[in-house]
Amino acid sequence: QVQLVESGGGLVQAGGSLRLSCAASGSIFSIAAMGWYRQAAGKQRELVAAIFSGGTTNYANSVKGRFTISRDNANNTVYLQMNSLKPEETDVYYCNVDIDVPGKGYGMDYWGKGTLVTVSS
Repeated sequence: QVQLVESGGGLVQAGGSLRLSCAASGSIFSIAAMGWYRQAAGKQRELVAAIFSGGTTNYANSVKGRFTISRDNANNTVYLQMNSLKPEETDVYYCNVDIDVPGKGYGMDYWGKGTLVTVSS
């Protein structure tokens, strides 16, 4: 009922930039939060950045000052501008959207299939 379409991944040289996009569509009442996660080899999936309905943002310490998350509310789209990329940040990046359940006091998380970011050294 809810689809997330991710784009913007690809190959970039170390120090370069990429901009990830994730558009949510389907049965959406309202969105509480949108974010990006990545999963390194042998590790848990971790938060990269998130943005909440009120505009508050949250970043992993390792990306502060280099990455910027933003959203287009009219199109239910979240963006992640990634600057000064490092080879160790080569990962699959996953979009996450927390959608409110109508008439309830909780939300439901949806995940994109992931987009590969490859940073060459």
